[in-house]
Amino acid sequence: MGKILKSKSSWPRTVVRKWLNLRSGAYEFHSDYPVKGKMEPTQSRRKSCSDGDYYKIMPAKFPGLLGQGNGDLKQSTGEQHVTRVDDKLDLKMFVGTWNVGGKSPHDGLDLKDWLQSPADADIYVLGFQEIVPLNAGNVLGAEDNGPVAKWLSLIREALNNNNHNLSQNDLQLSKNYRTSFELTKSSQQPRLSFSNISDDNPVSCNSTTPQGYSLAASKQMVGIFLCVWVRDDLRKHITNLKVSCVGRGIMGYLGNKGSISISMSVHETSLCFVCTHLTSGEKEGDEVRRNLDVTEILKRTRFSRSSKDSRPETIMDHDKVIWLGDLNYRLRASSDVHEQLNNNDWEALLEKDQLKIEQRAGRVFQGWEEGRIYFAPTYKYLINSDNYVAQTEKSKEKRRTPAWCDRILWKGDGMKQIWYTRGESRFSDHRPVQSLFSVHIDLTLNQSNRKTKPNNQNHRPNPVLPYTCHGKVQAEEILLLTRAQSCIDTQPRLISCVS
Repeated sequence: MGKILKSKSSWPRTVVRKWLNLRSGAYEFHSDYPVKGKMEPTQSRRKSCSDGDYYKIMPAKFPGLLGQGNGDLKQSTGEQHVTRVDDKLDLKMFVGTWNVGGKSPHDGLDLKDWLQSPADADIYVLGFQEIVPLNAGNVLGAEDNGPVAKWLSLIREALNNNNHNLSQNDLQLSKNYRTSFELTKSSQQPRLSFSNISDDNPVSCNSTTPQGYSLAASKQMVGIFLCVWVRDDLRKHITNLKVSCVGRGIMGYLGNKGSISISMSVHETSLCFVCTHLTSGEKEGDEVRRNLDVTEILKRTRFSRSSKDSRPETIMDHDKVIWLGDLNYRLRASSDVHEQLNNNDWEALLEKDQLKIEQRAGRVFQGWEEGRIYFAPTYKYLINSDNYVAQTEKSKEKRRTPAWCDRILWKGDGMKQIWYTRGESRFSDHRPVQSLFSVHIDLTLNQSNRKTKPNNQNHRPNPVLPYTCHGKVQAEEILLLTRAQSCIDTQPRLISCVS
């Protein structure tokens, strides 16, 4: 599949926009879902954040994403795992995270090892890190969205048990991910969004597959990618889809590290999924930088809403939150680490786990939960091998102490973790991690009995940079332009290859 590259002349503008954190299309996302409403025959897609309302992704009240009534879930033979008693609904949610080391998937890559679980899930939340190499071209320039289309096609195939090649929908996605025009408030003309895809390539909603899954939302920021898939018979109850990105990489703002968050409602229960790739490194004190990443992500993540909207605006406003990704917390240095590793003494090794130490001390993730870990450290492996780099690498500088970098945490009532384990794919230097949750949905909730939080009139819905940073940005903008142009004419410099 050919790549669509921006011309060299557009690179400086792209770099400056990233430096200024003016994230063109940052609130746009791709979805299979169409919209019900007054639309012309050619407008068969769901409107995006850029179509009509600059800040709002989807209407707060939606009669049905597929043009169906808001009735009960269809009681088909494939729904035995959905438990409904009176006004309560228990859904199964699969959550998976995988740092794929900048490698694009090959056609025959089997995802069944990663996506298998003790029970079929109603919702799949899948997060990736390093979906593209973290080099200068990808970090400073236009994003390479080719691997995204391949991963989406493989996931679609694995979830729906079909044997199709790269779908036309995902091929079109790879092209349209690149096309985004900034909405100017003066003209109020909508920019081309991922929803305005030509009807020559209609989006597949798997309507012929009663027990199939469709893509509710997906979003990429450099190497971080998050997608949410929902059973077709549940998706009419999915509303209020929104995304928010926070860069925590170079200078604390670029997207080689950071987070993608997806917000949505199931009936009237709000869910938030946060996929992160935090600061790397195993030197003493690096865990403090990771703690700061978490703090900044919680502070800077904002979901667009109107002044009268009581829908969640921040991560912690949601009823239930899942935090997944390569959190990069390592093991504290100790002389007996390798002995405990060879003895598979995970309990003793976890006593040295930085995340657990920092959490117990109240410095990060206070009040969050994580399941018991009964599996081996997920990082760092030799590619296509079951051996850790630490077991074979003689150079102390390149040796990485094995660690549980890849984690899944949650916060909120009515969530129970059923299963927490890792996959065994040798595709990258990380092993994938997966979990299955039982999620309680209260059908009695509605917007009228929710407490509306006071709205801060001085709040900026789409913050760019703190005011104190503006002078610094203006002073360095010209220097950045010069460096960006020189980057084009030379071999891309590796920004970060450490997971």
